[in-house]
Amino acid sequence: MIGKTARQCSSWILPSLLAINLALTAGCAGKAVTAGYSASSIGPSTGSSCYAKALPTVGEGGLAWGSTLDMARKKSMDNCIRYAGQSGGAPDTCHVVLAECKN
Repeated sequence: MIGKTARQCSSWILPSLLAINLALTAGCAGKAVTAGYSASSIGPSTGSSCYAKALPTVGEGGLAWGSTLDMARKKSMDNCIRYAGQSGGAPDTCHVVLAECKN
């Protein structure tokens, strides 16, 4: 009697788990992915024509826009230090690798 009940129970457990997994996956498929930052923080804001990119030797770097080249460099270094620390990199190795102003 016990062996028959266990077989009946196991025959519906796997399909049930697969159905639940499929339902959860389908429910998330239509949702938009949201980033932790806005699109305006990536591109130049009004009046910001200079940008700079700073990278660490290990980890993620930072890109920033500013109204002056010095401002863009400072912001990119701040971002590099923050992102490198969050990504397991080396914040103390950040340095600006690109800095330009648009005409």
